[in-house]
Amino acid sequence: MGARRGIDYIERLKNNPPETWIGKEKVTDPTTHPLIAPAVQSIARLYDSQWEPEKKPYMLSNSPDTGEWIGNSFLVPKSKEDLALRRLMHRDWAEETYGMMGRSTDFMSAMLTAWYVNSDFFGPYEENVRNYFEHVRENDLYLTHVLIDPQVDRSKPPSEQPDEFTYLGVVKETDEGIIVRGAKMLATAGPYADEMLVWPFHLRKPTEKDYKYAISFALPLNTPGVRLISREPFTRKSVYDHPLSSQFDELDGVVIFDDVLVPWERVFIYQDVERVNTIWKLNSNAMTGHQTAIRLQAKLQFLAGLVMKSTEMVNTNQFPHVQDMMGEITTYIELIRAAVIASEVTAQPNSAGIYMPNVTPLYAIRNSGNRWYPRVREIIQFAIAGGLMYQPADAGVFDSPIAGDIRKYYRGADVTAEEKIKLFKIAADIAVSDFGSRHELYERFYSGDPMFLRIQTQYTAYDKSESLALVDRLLASYELEKPVQEGVGK
Repeated sequence: MGARRGIDYIERLKNNPPETWIGKEKVTDPTTHPLIAPAVQSIARLYDSQWEPEKKPYMLSNSPDTGEWIGNSFLVPKSKEDLALRRLMHRDWAEETYGMMGRSTDFMSAMLTAWYVNSDFFGPYEENVRNYFEHVRENDLYLTHVLIDPQVDRSKPPSEQPDEFTYLGVVKETDEGIIVRGAKMLATAGPYADEMLVWPFHLRKPTEKDYKYAISFALPLNTPGVRLISREPFTRKSVYDHPLSSQFDELDGVVIFDDVLVPWERVFIYQDVERVNTIWKLNSNAMTGHQTAIRLQAKLQFLAGLVMKSTEMVNTNQFPHVQDMMGEITTYIELIRAAVIASEVTAQPNSAGIYMPNVTPLYAIRNSGNRWYPRVREIIQFAIAGGLMYQPADAGVFDSPIAGDIRKYYRGADVTAEEKIKLFKIAADIAVSDFGSRHELYERFYSGDPMFLRIQTQYTAYDKSESLALVDRLLASYELEKPVQEGVGK
């Protein structure tokens, strides 16, 4: 099949819907459900965009197996130029959603590409990983993933939870595969994805009883026994009144596995604590970090433009403290741009001639972006202030008895009330809505605990040699001065 178009994605999802629950409602068709369909349409537009003639050179390439067109989110980079192609592809899709869909399809494609490149890590299941990547690539599937255990009792290992299958584990083996039971979180985009990749983030100091939780596999989301419990949706109906949440709400949910059969050919890690705890060796953060940094850059560029245009409408952009805050956002943008380029130009080929982005500058962005984004949201609140709170409730006000009041008192310095309210409602969707709060939480935690991430990547595993060498060089350049003895030299 190769690269899909939007209609292909929608048709497959309609015929293979995940079992999703929103409160007590079971969703039967995510492609038409009013709280999910807007996100489905946004993803469909991404699939369509890869076929636009002017984008095709960097969005699509030929499959090494079939020769058909495949998305460049699956491109195995054989050169630095291939990394640049991936950058253009990621940037295009990030800009299509204004950076608001953190789990667009190219995120998991980037992860799977890294797994494919390093498939020997999986030992006896290496061939399963390679076959699965090729299956996803040739069918252009949209994946989510789950890796975190539910927040039940985080002080205890999986085997000591109230029920031994509170966390996802193996119940038994069969000739066809393994039977698993338990729960995993957090399946962002799960209600409208095709399949999911499952593995435990890590198992701290496991006992023999915890081995059954050390598993990784992939399954279609409509597999019997799998159900997804969604959080409360933040989708709103009116695009004018809620420009972002009406189109880009990525539903998150907990996935329940109720004695689910995982075929052996879909198993990637099986009761192997060592591989679970060393999965970082796959260096998948190089590929996903490349994608997420590019997405964050697009998102911050959008927010910078939002602040620039909003303050221009009321002439507060002339104040030094407002200019300083806007300059802070553009500083973050340029640091991301530099790190992405650095990750490409300093990439080195592995033994197979494959170029993975240099993960070091990408780690620096990942460990800063989770702090920058909340700050940028705060800047929007400071810069626009009460303008975020006093916009009329809905667009219908322009066709009401108080329309004259609105046009008089809600206008800007040189723009109409219609123009100003339209823009300020975008800002409010980011800065003061439930949708905006979810985005701040997402950017803080989507890649893990910010403190431990920074400790691990910026200190524990960081190459300290250059820093220490400079100190050692100076220390070696002089000796301890001996005090001059009294009377010597007279």
